[in-house]
Amino acid sequence: MQRRKFLQSSLVATAGIAVASNPVIAAGDRQTTQKEIYEWREYEMRFGADQGQLENYFKTALIPALNKFGVKEVGVFKELTPSEPAKFYLLTTFSSVENYLSVNAKIKADTDYIKNSTAYHSISADKSLYSRFSSSLMVAFDGWPKIVIPTGKSRIFELRTYEGYSEDAVRRKIKMFHDGEFPIFQRAKLNPVFCGEVIAGEKLPRLTYLITCDSMEERNKGWSAFVADPEWKKLVSDPQYANTISKISNTFLVPTSYSQV
Repeated sequence: MQRRKFLQSSLVATAGIAVASNPVIAAGDRQTTQKEIYEWREYEMRFGADQGQLENYFKTALIPALNKFGVKEVGVFKELTPSEPAKFYLLTTFSSVENYLSVNAKIKADTDYIKNSTAYHSISADKSLYSRFSSSLMVAFDGWPKIVIPTGKSRIFELRTYEGYSEDAVRRKIKMFHDGEFPIFQRAKLNPVFCGEVIAGEKLPRLTYLITCDSMEERNKGWSAFVADPEWKKLVSDPQYANTISKISNTFLVPTSYSQV
């Protein structure tokens, strides 16, 4: 119990206080609404594993349990161009660190979840679906405190991760988003879904965000418009934003048929 209280207080301190619910928030409007917490999981399947068993677990056990306890926006994604072995990505959205801890505790004790996940938890070691899954916990940016769910039409997603050489470098990069990048994204039709500072996970310090477009063609046009935008050129030439990113990683994703994002 003491360890759980320590974890909760530590994560709350890291997450900080949040801001308004409107996606792009003016500086004077911040500090009014709590920022969301995101968990992002990456499952790397084992060669020859039955992917359907993992998807069935998501569809019939985990997502219904999350929805039951108030987590309504669960995203499940596959790679646009599948790797070998295949990967699955799971996004869950929580209202706070306390909510993250509470929901996960309730799911483990829920009779419906226990019943619906029996087949998944009964898979033998010699038929395991994945070796491990990695997980990162993020706190939403002040200027984008709530996830924005895209419309239901066919689309692609781009997951982008920026690693920084220090905590201050990542802080300055996040400031760059707040000082002008959000409107540039919107003008370029590179629609942000969530933007989060990673507070627990691998390769810290870093930030991760997810954008969505109708197609790869629209994505490519969008990034061309982004880098040509006069406001971007002004931002990127500002000395305070020098050396904010050490490494950029991106992955192109498509939602599964049952994804809620």
